[in-house]
Amino acid sequence: MRRTTMLFFFLLCLLQPMLSQESSAPTFVPTVKVSKTLGPDGDSIQYVEWSNVYVYPEPTFKSKRQQKAYMKLVTNVKRVLPLAKEARQMLIETAEYIETIPTQKERDEHLKRVEAAIVKEYKPKMKKLTFSQGKLLIKLIDRECNATAYETIKAFVGPFRSGVWQAFAFMFGASLKKGYEPEGVDRLTERVVLMVEAGQI
Repeated sequence: MRRTTMLFFFLLCLLQPMLSQESSAPTFVPTVKVSKTLGPDGDSIQYVEWSNVYVYPEPTFKSKRQQKAYMKLVTNVKRVLPLAKEARQMLIETAEYIETIPTQKERDEHLKRVEAAIVKEYKPKMKKLTFSQGKLLIKLIDRECNATAYETIKAFVGPFRSGVWQAFAFMFGASLKKGYEPEGVDRLTERVVLMVEAGQI
């Protein structure tokens, strides 16, 4: 059931590439949790939990171009990571609610309303993404949701129409079949994502 929501979010990403970008980029804030627990003698002990802190060697660059590419990656992650996390939350909420709807007809009607709401809310946001940000968003949604766009669309509309969407994405230099590889080609992206999530950059 969650596939419908993912499908529309991915399609919005594909239909709105190479458009203008806003200068402001949201960032994450380190989380601090203060609580208390009981010690062995029954006394309460206060403790503090901090969000993860990641320690990496300082990045080195062989050229100004490489440094500029890194800074662009940081900007892009800060821009699209919140959208990817919103997509994941929408999927969870939609899947949980769908389970409470008794008939398939009512489920389909609800999903249509969800799709319309997503288009209304996210189309303006997608229009502000650059082409590279759109491609990164597809990967980060895969990171958050553990499914590639192609797998999601294929499960929802079948292999033929998913192939059509893959061909459409290919015309824009993207691929719905490319997953997120935190230990491979996306290793630097994963490093940036973790540090942004921790509020370190």
